[in-house]
Amino acid sequence: MKLSRYLGPVSIAAVTAAVAIGFSGPSVQAAPKQGGTLNFVVPDEPPSWDGHRETTFALIHPFAPFYSLLIKVNPENPSSPTDFVCDLCTGMPTPADGGKTYTFEIKQGVKFHDGTPLTAHDIVASFNKIIFPPEGTTSARVAYFVMVESVSAPDDHTVVFKLKYPSGAFIPALATPFNFIYSKAKLAGDIRWYEKNVMGSGPFKFAGREAGAYVRGERNKDFHVAGQPYLDGFEAIFSNKQAVQVQAIRGDRAAIQFRGFPPKSTEDLVNALGKDITVQESDWNCVLLFTPNHKKKPFDDVRVRRALTLAVDRWGGSQNLSRIAIVRAVGGVAFPGHPLAATKAELEQLPGYWPDINKSRAEAKRLLQEAGVPGLKFELSNRAVDQPYTIVGTWLIDQWRQIGVTVEQKMEPTGPFYARLRSADFDVTVDFNCQSVINPLLDIGKFLSEDIGNESYGAYVDRDLDKMFEAMNRTSDEAEQRKLMRQFEKRVLDEQGHSFVTLWWNRIIPHRSYVKGWKISPSHYLNQDLANVWLDK
Repeated sequence: MKLSRYLGPVSIAAVTAAVAIGFSGPSVQAAPKQGGTLNFVVPDEPPSWDGHRETTFALIHPFAPFYSLLIKVNPENPSSPTDFVCDLCTGMPTPADGGKTYTFEIKQGVKFHDGTPLTAHDIVASFNKIIFPPEGTTSARVAYFVMVESVSAPDDHTVVFKLKYPSGAFIPALATPFNFIYSKAKLAGDIRWYEKNVMGSGPFKFAGREAGAYVRGERNKDFHVAGQPYLDGFEAIFSNKQAVQVQAIRGDRAAIQFRGFPPKSTEDLVNALGKDITVQESDWNCVLLFTPNHKKKPFDDVRVRRALTLAVDRWGGSQNLSRIAIVRAVGGVAFPGHPLAATKAELEQLPGYWPDINKSRAEAKRLLQEAGVPGLKFELSNRAVDQPYTIVGTWLIDQWRQIGVTVEQKMEPTGPFYARLRSADFDVTVDFNCQSVINPLLDIGKFLSEDIGNESYGAYVDRDLDKMFEAMNRTSDEAEQRKLMRQFEKRVLDEQGHSFVTLWWNRIIPHRSYVKGWKISPSHYLNQDLANVWLDK
């Protein structure tokens, strides 16, 4: 079964009022200066170099500058979920055929970094790999394009997307920053070539990489946007220790870390560097989950799964963890503050969100006793990244200790961690739902049955849940969407206990004040090609 039969019209209006941005940088900037190298820290390395396959910032931050997209978020307004601009196209198209046909005219004269011309056929080959991945390859965003029937190129400079039905989710999906445009010739030679190689048409050319140390890029003098990029190059420095990242910025070894720092680290940098630090802040379309393996005992018992969420004090955790970690908002499955998200009163009806944590933990102990596992012990699989994985994982273990559950945390680098997720080789795992353009109607596809969503790791099949998703996405009535979202949320977090939300993230970016042109977004995936960035020094 595929997600393709589930999605219908989606109301863009429902996703427009979601984000609050705080921005402490100057409102008016001087004319960009040419030259210089931007050094930035990346807290992890990617499992592979293929944007179509991966889902991590560790891929986007060092590799997005090498590639062009068909369309992207407006770099001058990246917090908007509806403001998109052309990258390789010449203008945003008006849909035809009742909203089922989108025709893009492609820029002429664009070249890949090896000098070969980029045509509409390269764009078609790239999206066919993303939307209809051939056997033996993995595409992380198949579910985003379930409304697409075909992609074709009638000539060298025209790309046509045919949809099965009109969908407001199509353009946001098209602007996903992982949709790198690859060379058709490279893909034809080896469909997995981009997992270990780089060759795009973006603002920077690949200039070298040392495993565990850095990725370097140099200015693409033939970039298809006149006058850009402004930088001579960049160096992405890998370091998974937060203290090292902070010291790198403090000592001006690096100018910025694009993922985010907790408040305490930001305060330290501001106190130490004063006017030399600028702080940008945003809500963040990213949340850590914890997901039990439904195929392992005793986690095949919903009583055990519900006990695990009842033990967690999210309201208290928000107050305490937000001081030291990049988490803050308490929420359900939809981006907090979005019109489709649960209110506090609605959340407090769900297990794990009750106002009385003592009552909640007493019920958790009763359920474990009833399930025959009062002294439960298990292993928590987690990603070896400080923020917020290690901190939230350690906090969870303490929450579970208070209902008599003993947990050992297994920390692994990103590659092995992903491999364990994808093979369901865990008891309970720290999980995540981090999206780019805010669109809860598609973002919650994370929770669908394992044979529908590519990122569902709990090893469960729930057709009733899948039907709720289908109904939600086939109606344009926002009141009906919200009603169905509550039913979906209750089934995931309560009735079936498939997977559980911890806390939503809060994005704070302190950076050297000489970094100009970059604007924060509610996603650490968006606006990262560095074409607009320049150095005022």
